[in-house]
Amino acid sequence: MSGDGSTRSQAGGAGEQPVGIDELLRRVREGYERIEPKEAYDAAQAGEALLVDIRYAALRERDGLIPSALVVERNELEWRLDPQGSHRLPEATSHEVRVVVICNEGYASSLAAASLHQLGLGRATDLVGGFQAWKAAGLPVTS
Repeated sequence: MSGDGSTRSQAGGAGEQPVGIDELLRRVREGYERIEPKEAYDAAQAGEALLVDIRYAALRERDGLIPSALVVERNELEWRLDPQGSHRLPEATSHEVRVVVICNEGYASSLAAASLHQLGLGRATDLVGGFQAWKAAGLPVTS
């Protein structure tokens, strides 16, 4: 309870109702256009997109890597890609960089892309189907 006798939900602000993960994903995905594996590959090959693999180490070891993708652990993503941050990667040159976030199946990457939007990376997106869709499309993977 707050001092005025009202209650606050765990979702954050007064009057907000909690949402499930499916609804949260739907909402964040409305804010940008997701990208299919072949389109992401072509954009990366043309130097028009930065592929960022946020899968954890065990998945990368089990399934392999996308050769041109940067590996950035999910818990470091915002620090590494913020062009204004002191811990940014050399590739994080501006807010205009088109970042394609890749997780295992395309769920966590949606939340990560939404977080990058909050940092001003308005061209950030994620890969539909994640690494598994990339691999199923026959795109390059190294062990």
